[in-house]
Amino acid sequence: MQHPVSRGYSASQIALHWVIVALVFFQLVFGDAMSHSLRAIRRGLPVDPSDATQATLHIWVGFAILAAVALRIVLRLTNGAPPLPDGPAIFALLARLTHIAFYFLLVAMPVTGILAYWFIPSLGGLHELGKPVFIALIVLHVAAALWHQFWLRDGLMTRMLKPGG
Repeated sequence: MQHPVSRGYSASQIALHWVIVALVFFQLVFGDAMSHSLRAIRRGLPVDPSDATQATLHIWVGFAILAAVALRIVLRLTNGAPPLPDGPAIFALLARLTHIAFYFLLVAMPVTGILAYWFIPSLGGLHELGKPVFIALIVLHVAAALWHQFWLRDGLMTRMLKPGG
């Protein structure tokens, strides 16, 4: 399937990227409250009100991430993505694999969370396993972006900061 190619990402693609970044950051910082709440319920203990609030937010933010990612995938298929800068083929392959892994996790984490909470509690461990994988992928992504910006100076980061850039 041929996808359109543009010089840069659209304003809506950029906005969704940063909205998803903020939502994922929230999940990573406050997601432990869900584990605390579920653990208390399993043990027959009262749930801390702060944990209960954060757990509820964790659920809703997960739904928001899933919706935003679905929209982002639609935009990616419709608008395409700018071409990668010239460089070794291995870098292009790593970039593609990293982005595939991101999209996979951005869908798999909310789906496993939903399934674990309402239908298949045994998936909770798989959902929790995603957190360190996600963090490692984020570190890799940020390191690569900074490497492009400050070492290669190829303007790659501009694509996610300025529409059509």
